[in-house]
Amino acid sequence: MHIVDIIIKKRNGLELNKDEIEYFINGYVKGDIEEYQASALLMAIYFNGMTDDELFYLTDSMIKSGDTIDLNQITGIKVDKHSTGGVGDKTTLVVGPILASLGIKFAKMSGRGLGHTGGTLDKLESIPGYKTNIPFEDFIKQVNDISISIIGQSMDLVPADKKLYALRDVTGTVESIPLIAASIMSKKLAVSTDIISLDVKVGNGAFMKNIEDAKKLASTMVMLANKFGRTAFATITNMDEPLGEAIGNSLEVIEAINTLNDKGPKDFLELCVDLAGEIIYDANLATSIEMGKELAYEQIKNGKALLKFKECVKAQGGNPKYIDDPSLFKLAKKQLEVKANKEGYIESINALGLGVASSHLGAGREKINDKINHSTGILSKVKVGDMVKVGDVLAVIYSDLNDTSSVIEEVKASYKIGSNKNSIKLIYEVIR
Repeated sequence: MHIVDIIIKKRNGLELNKDEIEYFINGYVKGDIEEYQASALLMAIYFNGMTDDELFYLTDSMIKSGDTIDLNQITGIKVDKHSTGGVGDKTTLVVGPILASLGIKFAKMSGRGLGHTGGTLDKLESIPGYKTNIPFEDFIKQVNDISISIIGQSMDLVPADKKLYALRDVTGTVESIPLIAASIMSKKLAVSTDIISLDVKVGNGAFMKNIEDAKKLASTMVMLANKFGRTAFATITNMDEPLGEAIGNSLEVIEAINTLNDKGPKDFLELCVDLAGEIIYDANLATSIEMGKELAYEQIKNGKALLKFKECVKAQGGNPKYIDDPSLFKLAKKQLEVKANKEGYIESINALGLGVASSHLGAGREKINDKINHSTGILSKVKVGDMVKVGDVLAVIYSDLNDTSSVIEEVKASYKIGSNKNSIKLIYEVIR
């Protein structure tokens, strides 16, 4: 078997078989196949796509390129969730505790943020003492004991994806939906959870910019999960404005705590309840999705979800007093208001612009080893369709910078005020 023959076959629009795809992945990971040859094959895939069988073989080969994680020592229904990334997306911090409060096992291995926002681990590490790196045996025990643990991933999962992702990034093949689906699902399927929730963001603050591509990606990922014998659903959600108000690590944890106290932003609460309700239904704890949502919200109203989050924080070394009293969180010294300079409706919000501005404050990182400033960020105080008058606060900037003038201009430019009262839909569709 020769890699050039495989490249030509795919270039000509023909379907690759299992052996050819395994040969490519194994050879590339070992270094036997050159990067320029892998680049050529990725470009052929970019233009010609992949069949469902090809994508299954690709994902399977990627999974087998490294370690897999067996969670069978955990009793009960095991759940994982994934978001394709958005501005102000802190749903894990609310959905996980809701599920755990019902005995559904939330065994979550999360990552750090790269780009315009912090990742789940960065947010949790704004709680003093919280350990994201605990021994695997302790992780298993904690999930069995209290039904929830959120940690970093230390095992060598899917090394093929690490190499392919870096190559896609420099060869113009990042946007290929089959390659995106294989990248995401190889990591999710390498862990033996029973139910996978996929939150596919679409809009100006998301990787997927249009609804058609978002639906195609969502359907592809659900198909892959089903081919591997897993239950999965994908919720397509709007990222044409930040989710909730908070953008930045400590600010987002505070917002999650407020939401668990039933005092959070309406849109953020709605999405968390929706995602949790779908999972509760799949876990057979509700006879309908609507009943699942009602049960999810009840766990917030009765305080059990908040108690479970506090239990998780304490179990992983975090200071539980911060959950009882979010005012203990250290926030940036400067708090600067950005105000409307004219009257009208908020016609649009550039979520990505706000995310980038937050990163410039230190809330995100450009390189994986960059240090995060947990205390900085932005509170976006308006939503698309809101009426504002001159002097109304659009956003509050939390900054430790000596000069915040350029960030203020970035934030101002992210809000368009006009005469049109637009509205946006939070949840477009759930694909099963």
